Amino acid sequence: MNNKPLHTNALRRLTSWVFAAGLLLALGGCAGGPVNPRDPFEPFNRKALQFNEGVDSVVLKPVATVYRQQVPALVRTGVSNFFGNMSDGWSFVNSALQFKFGNAAENFMRLNVNTFLGLGGILDIASDLNIERHREDFGQTLGRWGVPAGPYIMLPLLGPSTLRDALSLTVDRRGDPVHYVSPTHDRYELYGLRAVDKRSNSLRVGTVLEEAALDKYTFIRDSYLQKRRAEITEKDPADTPADSAPAEPASPAAPVAPPAR
Repeated sequence: MNNKPLHTNALRRLTSWVFAAGLLLALGGCAGGPVNPRDPFEPFNRKALQFNEGVDSVVLKPVATVYRQQVPALVRTGVSNFFGNMSDGWSFVNSALQFKFGNAAENFMRLNVNTFLGLGGILDIASDLNIERHREDFGQTLGRWGVPAGPYIMLPLLGPSTLRDALSLTVDRRGDPVHYVSPTHDRYELYGLRAVDKRSNSLRVGTVLEEAALDKYTFIRDSYLQKRRAEITEKDPADTPADSAPAEPASPAAPVAPPAR
C-alpha cells in the first residue's frame, strides 16, 4: 500500500508530464527555419517563457508582493539568510569538487558560523566577519571540468537553463537540505516559502526589465548565458561577450585557473 500523500504523487506526475511535453515541443521547434546554435529550441523556449510569466503574474508575483508589503523587513532578511545558509553546504561540496579549496573553506566556515552562532542561519554573522559566500552548483562543477553547456532551454516553472544545467538539477536536488525535510507537507511549505522569498527579492529587477528590454526573451537568454559562463570561468560578466557562444573550459583534464587577484 502506498502511504505517500496523494498530492505528492500528483505533483510528481504533473512535473513529469511538464518536462515530457517540454521536450517534445522543443524537438518539434527545431524543425525548419534558421537555427541559432546557442538556442535551437527558441520557439519552445519563447512559449515556455510566456507560460512562466503567466504563472508568475497570477500566483507568484501577487503573493511575493503581499509578502514584501506585510512581512517586516527584519523577518524577510532572516528568511533569506536561513535559505542562503542551507545552500552553503552544497556550495562547499561543489567548490571542493572543482578544487577551489579557498572558496570551499569560506563556504564551510560560513555554514558553521551561521548555523551555530547565527541561530541556525537566521543571522548572517559570517558576512559581518567578511567571510565571503561563493555560490556553486553541480552544473558549474561539470562546466568547470569541461562538460559543454549544450543548448539554451527555458524550463517550465524553473526558468532559464542549459541542457547541462537542466540535467544537473537531479543532483542539485539531492544536495538540497529541504529535500530531506519530513513530513512531506512541511517540505513543500519550505519550497513555497523559498520561492516567494526569492521572487520578493527580485520584484524591482522585474520592473526594470519590463521597462528596459526591447525583447525580454533575448535579454533573459543572453544575460543567463553570459552569467553562467562568468560563474564557471570566474571572470567579470562585463568582460564576457553577450553575443558569443558560452565557451567552456577547453580541457576536461583540469579546471581553468582562477584569474589572479
